[in-house]
Amino acid sequence: MGSKAAAITSPVPVTWYPTLAIFMLAIGLIVSASFFIYEATSSRRNRSLAKELTTGAVASFFLGFGSLFMLLASGVYV
Repeated sequence: MGSKAAAITSPVPVTWYPTLAIFMLAIGLIVSASFFIYEATSSRRNRSLAKELTTGAVASFFLGFGSLFMLLASGVYV
């Protein structure tokens, strides 16, 4: 019962948080922009549900993790 508790550490170094935030948010915004351009320029008959879902999922992934790293970089530990 006298064991010491190990501190929980991040698998990603803290110094990488701002860089990861910027790159992931930039990639997410670029993919989101391509999604909106695709939706605005393609006709209803030529749209692909698979392409829309894939693009939306990739944009959501990058924007979500980019937001997480932005919060971590600014000192809000979630």
